[in-house]
Amino acid sequence: MAEQQPPDVKLPDPIEMSQAMANIAERSQRLVADFLERQNQSDDHGDLDPLNIGTAFIEMTARMMSDPAKLVHAQMNLWQDYMALWQSTAKRMIGEPSDPVAEPDSGDRRFKHADWDENQLFDFIKQSYLLSARWIQSTVGEVEGLDDKTAKKVDFYSRQFVDAMAPSNFVMTNPEVLRTTLESGGENLVRGLENLLTDLETGKGQLRIKMTDHEAFELGDNIAVTPGKVVYQNDLLQLIQYSPTTEQVYKRPLLIIPPWINKFYILDLREKNSFIKWAVGEGFTVFIISWVNPDEELAAKTFEDYMFEGPLEVLDAIKQATGERDVNVIGYCLGGTLLSCALSYMQAKGDDRFKTATFFTTMTDFTEAGELGVFIDEEQLSALEEKMNKKGYLEGTEMATTFNMLRANDLIWSFVVNNYLLGKEPFPFDLLYWNSDSTRMPAAMHSFYLRKLYQENLLKTPGGITLGGVPIDLTQIELPICMLSTREDHIAPWKSTYAATQLFSGPVKFILAASGHIAGVVNPPAGGKYSYWTNTKNPKDPDAWFKSAEPHPGSWWPEWSKWMARKSGKKVPARQPGDGKLKALEDAPGSYVKVRGSTEPESV
Repeated sequence: MAEQQPPDVKLPDPIEMSQAMANIAERSQRLVADFLERQNQSDDHGDLDPLNIGTAFIEMTARMMSDPAKLVHAQMNLWQDYMALWQSTAKRMIGEPSDPVAEPDSGDRRFKHADWDENQLFDFIKQSYLLSARWIQSTVGEVEGLDDKTAKKVDFYSRQFVDAMAPSNFVMTNPEVLRTTLESGGENLVRGLENLLTDLETGKGQLRIKMTDHEAFELGDNIAVTPGKVVYQNDLLQLIQYSPTTEQVYKRPLLIIPPWINKFYILDLREKNSFIKWAVGEGFTVFIISWVNPDEELAAKTFEDYMFEGPLEVLDAIKQATGERDVNVIGYCLGGTLLSCALSYMQAKGDDRFKTATFFTTMTDFTEAGELGVFIDEEQLSALEEKMNKKGYLEGTEMATTFNMLRANDLIWSFVVNNYLLGKEPFPFDLLYWNSDSTRMPAAMHSFYLRKLYQENLLKTPGGITLGGVPIDLTQIELPICMLSTREDHIAPWKSTYAATQLFSGPVKFILAASGHIAGVVNPPAGGKYSYWTNTKNPKDPDAWFKSAEPHPGSWWPEWSKWMARKSGKKVPARQPGDGKLKALEDAPGSYVKVRGSTEPESV
C-alpha cells in the first residue's frame, strides 16, 4: 500500500504575518489601556460577585464535604467510566468494533464534524469531556440539604462551566479548527483575533459577540417590511396599522402587544415567516405596538405607565382609526403579562372593550420561573437597581447577555468557535439580527417587574399588586382566552404558563406548540415544521393535560385563526391606514424601532 503523503500546507508570508501581528498588537495595547482607564474611573470595584455565585458554591461545597462517603462513591463511578472508555478506545485502536461509552445529545452541534467520531484521538477527547461533564452535573445535582433556589443556581452555573470547558472551544482540541489552521497557515487565528478585538472595541471594553452580519439588514427594506403606517404615538410607543391585502376584513380589529424587552418585528422578520403579514392575509385589521427604546428621560416610567399609555390609550386610538370600540388583543411574553394586568383593571372599571385575549408564551404565575429565576435574588436585584439608578435605565445588552446564557452553546460558544477560532464572519440571519437589536429598560418599571412579579410572585394573588388604585385580580377576568405556549420554552416554561388556565374565570383554549420561545411562535404554515397539541379540557395538572391532548402536525397558526375568526364579527370593506380620524404619521415600521442601544452597531 502506498505511503500516505502529508497534506500540502500553505505557510503564511512571514512579512505579511508580522505586519498583521504588529497591527493587532498595537490595537490590543490601545484597547487594554482604554479598558484599564475605564476600570479605574468606574465606581463598581466593590462588588466582586454581582451574580451572588460565590455564596451558593460555598454552601454547596460545605454540604458535599459533610458526606465524604458519597463523594468517594461519585469519584469511583467516574473512575469506572474512564476505565470503560480506555477499554473502548483500545479496542478501536486494534481494529475491533466498540460501542461508545458516552454520546452527545442528538441536537448537540458542537461535535458534528466527522473527526469527532472517525478520529480515535478526538473521539476519546469528546467522550472524556462528556463523561466529566455528566459527572460534574450529577454530583452537584445530588448534593442534599440545599434550598431550592441555591440548588438551581449551582446547577445553572455548573452547566455554564461545563459548557465553557468543552473541547470544541479550544484550538488544540477542536479537529475542525486544527485542520483549518494547518490549511490556512494560521490565517484563521489572525482573522479570529481581529474579530475579537473588533467585538471588544464595539463593546467599549466588554465583549459583544457579533452574531450576524448587521450590514445585511435594514429595517423597512429587507426586514420588518409588511406595509403599514404609524397612526398614533406617545412617549412610550408608536401604533402601527397594517395595510389590508383582502377586499374585506373582519369587523373587529386585532391589537398585538409585544414585549418591550425586545422589538416588535420578531413577528415581522421576512415575508415567509411574518405572523403579521399572514394575519393580515387572513382578513384581520392588525395593529401592533412598537415600544420606544427608553433613555434616562424615561427613567421614572413605571409598569403602571406602560399599562395606561400602552394598551388602554391605544384602544382610544384604534376607535379613532377604525370607528370600532371593540377589539381583540394578543399579548406576547411580557406584553401578555401587561395585558393580564390591563384586563383585570378594565374588569374592575366595567370596561369591556377587549372582547377576546390571546397570550403567547406568557407567565402570570412565577412560582416556577425557569432558569431566569437564577438571576432573581435580593443581592442581585440590589446590585441591578444600583446600576440602573446611575443611568436611569438598564442597558439592553445586559438583558441580552442574560438570555444568551440560557442557551450558551447556541448563542455564545458557537460564535466563539466560528468568529474567533475559525476566523469566519457570521452569516446573515434575520432572527439573530433581531436578537442583537436589544432595548433598554426604564429603572422604575424594571425594578417593579422584577421584584413584584418575579421575586415576590404577587400577580397570581388577588390584590397582590395595585395599579391605578385598583387591586389586580386575574381571577375576575371573564372574557374568552386563547393561550399559546411552547414545549421547549426556556424563558416561560410551558407548565408555568399553563397555571393561568386555573386563574382566569372565562373559557380558556390552551394550545401547546413544539419548539421554543421564538421558533415555536414564529412557525408559519408554509414551513411544514413542528407540531402542536390541543385539549378540550384544562385539568389542574399540566401533565394530565398533555397526557390526554391531541397532537396535530405543522403550525398552530390556522388553529388560532379559526378560533379568532369566530370572535371577530362579520366581514366589512377593508380599512386603509389613515382613512379614519387618525392620519398616517410615517411608514411602518416607524422610527421608534430604529433607535438602537449605545453599544450596538449603527447599521440602521
